[in-house]
Amino acid sequence: GDAQRGLRAAHAAFWLSPQTLSVGLIGPGNVGRTLLQQLAEAAPRFAAGALHGQNLDLRVRAIANSRQMLLDPRTLDPASAADDLRDVGEPLDLQRFVAHVRAEHLPHAMIVDCSGSDAVAAHYAEWLAAGIHVVTPNKHAGSGPLPRFQAIRRASRGGGQFRYEATVGAGLPVIRTLRDLIDTGDVLHEVEGLFSGTLAWLFNRFDGSAPFSELVLEARKLGYTEPDPRDDLSGMDVARKLVILAREAGRELSLEDVAIENLVPEPLRALDLDAFLARIDELDAPLQARLEAARADGGKLRYLARLDRDGRADVSLVVPPAGHASLYGRLTDNLIQFRTLRYPDNPLVVQGPGAGPEVTAAGVFGDILAIAQTLN
Repeated sequence: GDAQRGLRAAHAAFWLSPQTLSVGLIGPGNVGRTLLQQLAEAAPRFAAGALHGQNLDLRVRAIANSRQMLLDPRTLDPASAADDLRDVGEPLDLQRFVAHVRAEHLPHAMIVDCSGSDAVAAHYAEWLAAGIHVVTPNKHAGSGPLPRFQAIRRASRGGGQFRYEATVGAGLPVIRTLRDLIDTGDVLHEVEGLFSGTLAWLFNRFDGSAPFSELVLEARKLGYTEPDPRDDLSGMDVARKLVILAREAGRELSLEDVAIENLVPEPLRALDLDAFLARIDELDAPLQARLEAARADGGKLRYLARLDRDGRADVSLVVPPAGHASLYGRLTDNLIQFRTLRYPDNPLVVQGPGAGPEVTAAGVFGDILAIAQTLN
């Protein structure tokens, strides 16, 4: 049954034909659309063999959202695929979508999940076991139920490759750096830092000259927050990233083990979005009090994630000590410090922009290329 796919893989491996990668993209939202645009811009470079001399034939043959899908027997135009899905898409049938991506006449298949859906992440182990590569910025696989994560890891050892660099730090090489440390025999002691470009921007700007709620609305307008800012302010997104890094280092941490400080007052948490936005100024008084208390001690506020050597994990609003690296980052910078056996006193720091669809899509794109470069 795999003879045709195997023959094409052999031809590509001996440079007798291009490496053809059949790609299905799920979730053409902000990140997904930006990724499609980046793929469209890169297509001429691939055809010219600019990927380390490799002639890559990367075909986006399927695209889907939560309701519709669009399949093409050869390839969709990445520049217009999201609009075409909206205009002429058919009802979503995920099983048929996956079968189309794993075409019998093409040697390699990949699903890129930009959806942020836990239900989609539940299929990763199945897809990987079938030899389908999976690339994602979706945090639900890496931070969801531990047995599911372990099943994904097992499936990726004997099937498709699983890449998820963009789940932490957008386009920054955070997971890759930690993996290199561990693979070369280093031992992780502690992780600490700014894991949210959104919260970094808010607390870099929050100096009392404008109410905190105004800054939240400004960040939302700039596209830094999720459509519902409570998804950022709850701390859950930061906690998921911390769990992903802990598991990468071999610790069996779950979300339930993380102490999370939610910056949204209890009465506002269950409201619908419009009602929350109408009452968003209720954020101001408690955070202004926190700011004044920090200033009284000569400090500043930062929302930090921390995992210590005893396995305790928390994400919370704190006043870092003078000289802490988080006090000197740029507006949307993520900043992750690794203290390890080799870096016990002066931690290894990964820092750079951590918010925005462009850098997140670039991180996903980097994972796609990393898999493509292994196919020979």
